[in-house]
Amino acid sequence: MSVAFDQLITVMARLRGEKGCPWDKEQTHESLKPFLIEEAYEVLDAIDSQNKASLCEELGDLLFQVVFHAQVAKERGEFDIEEILKGTTHKMTRRHPHVFAEEAIKSVTASATIGRWEEIKRKEREPNSSVLDGVPKTLPALLRAHQVQAKAGRVGFDWKTPEAAFFKIEEETREVKEALESGTHEALEAELGDLLFSIVNVARLLKVNPEEALRKMVNRFMERFKKMELAAGEKGMAPLSEEEMNILWEKAKKEKPI
Repeated sequence: MSVAFDQLITVMARLRGEKGCPWDKEQTHESLKPFLIEEAYEVLDAIDSQNKASLCEELGDLLFQVVFHAQVAKERGEFDIEEILKGTTHKMTRRHPHVFAEEAIKSVTASATIGRWEEIKRKEREPNSSVLDGVPKTLPALLRAHQVQAKAGRVGFDWKTPEAAFFKIEEETREVKEALESGTHEALEAELGDLLFSIVNVARLLKVNPEEALRKMVNRFMERFKKMELAAGEKGMAPLSEEEMNILWEKAKKEKPI
């Protein structure tokens, strides 16, 4: 490993050592879970900001979380960072025969690559397992729906085109309206779930990540709402009429980002 990587491992070991940091020494795989998620999302923010220095820093913070978990596992006698690296290298080599095999395929499409990837993973799975078993339950719901649909699609269970899937949105929208008029709260929840799932399907077929699309929309909304607050001044938003708010909203939409 490189000198810099070895130094990071040494720093982590010292933080967890006898004379290390009390907080770091108390951490477990379970207690570190929220920090791993937080750092991953901070990487996404850095990518969106197109700030290279910020991205470099946030990737370092994310890497530190991996090293942290590796150190905890090492202390428990489970595995260490070298085992993680070796295992990942072996897996990626095994799953890319078109690159690393003795008779590597010189010309292969991205879609064919995904098909080969899924076939190799299928052979690795336990008997009677599902192609959907690898989708983490802890993923955000939109992203999890996208991944579940994508995996089902790779074995042929999918719409042929985005246009073919659009009618499901229309169908589910009607069913939501029906549940709103005469159904229970549980029925309304179920129908809204069906509608969201159908929207994710169309987004996926259009090669749009629904989680990313919604996250960026939330960012745009926040940006525009803050502009409205600034325009409203000291009196605030509450006293404004619906028409006044709409005027500020349309104005905020036309302005450049802050």
